[in-house]
Amino acid sequence: MLTLKNTFAVLAFSLVSFVAGVQAANLPTPKPAIPHVIPSAPNVAANAYLVIDFNSGHIIAEKRSDERVEPASLTKIMTGYVVINELTNGNMSLDDMVTISKKAWKTPGSKMFIEVGKQVSVRDLMKGMVIQSGNDASVALAEHIAGSEEVFAQLMNKYAQNLGMTGTNYVNATGLPHPDHYTTAQDLAILTKALITKFPDEYKWYSEKKFTFNNITQYNRNKLLWQDPTVDGLKTGHTESAGYCLVSSAKREDMRLISVVLGTDSAKMRIRESQKLLNYGFRFFETHNLYKAQARLNDVKVWEGNRDLVGVGLAQDLFITIPRGQYKNITIESTINPEIKAPLAAGQELGSLEVTLGDKVISQQTLVALDSIEEGSFFKKLVDQFKLFINSFI
Repeated sequence: MLTLKNTFAVLAFSLVSFVAGVQAANLPTPKPAIPHVIPSAPNVAANAYLVIDFNSGHIIAEKRSDERVEPASLTKIMTGYVVINELTNGNMSLDDMVTISKKAWKTPGSKMFIEVGKQVSVRDLMKGMVIQSGNDASVALAEHIAGSEEVFAQLMNKYAQNLGMTGTNYVNATGLPHPDHYTTAQDLAILTKALITKFPDEYKWYSEKKFTFNNITQYNRNKLLWQDPTVDGLKTGHTESAGYCLVSSAKREDMRLISVVLGTDSAKMRIRESQKLLNYGFRFFETHNLYKAQARLNDVKVWEGNRDLVGVGLAQDLFITIPRGQYKNITIESTINPEIKAPLAAGQELGSLEVTLGDKVISQQTLVALDSIEEGSFFKKLVDQFKLFINSFI
């Protein structure tokens, strides 16, 4: 006969097993904190700059990265982003022919030398904008998509808002100076990451070194493409008021960095300072993919459900960027919400996972249910409620 004492013993054993199951995740064993030292970021001769890891978003070095600046032709990164979205959404094709307006033809600044009244393919206009930084091509594309450059700028701002570019406002598609036309280094990094992530095939256009149109060959102004074979984009910019600017990205092995350098004194300096930041990031930092999205990290107890366990994991891949040689010193801890009850929806938050190095939190992510769990039968719910009631006294 099952006595009250035996009942408590069984329930206590169940509770211990449950806690052990929660804590016995397939996670690295926490290690004692060890100090880590790396050199300071290099001095960069620019008004503002930022270098981040592409996957983790970790800021490796920055200066005034959230301050408003004039983007100059870096504006064309967003112009291209809008055009590629239009292509992807099926609203036009690369083979569409665009009739060049007088406004596009007369636009001052860098040109791909299109002629008024002539028809040019979207493909050639995109290359003329991306490789040659043609202001004329930018306006022609804007007018083809939105009817006017002013309406196109409204589209640009909508995309900026959707991407979380809170420090940006566009009034044109070229980057020609205007008091209300501005961005930040942080926003340019957000945009660049979105472009590379969402459109990897189209991103390859930004690595092309030259383009010939109308019997005129022009070369990409991003000289890092020749200097550093790991650099595969992205865009230069220059006006007298903005200075010489460059957004670049490079990939070495499995690590990609994005560098934003704004307001240097010369074309050579923007290359030198960008290379300096990229070399610093790759030399002294490393990025690791700790867990894949939807990977089952553990099973946890579910009460009052038609199943007793549910897998937990992360909704997104978890990347961390840390000083080189410090991977063995990271600590990973998970916390599971108490008394998880059915019904559960897949993706529902069940806890959190925290990664630390020394006394610094590197990343904190939400743990979610990998499956949905329906409510159990009336009898199952009654039994679980009784167990929970007894556990509250233990």
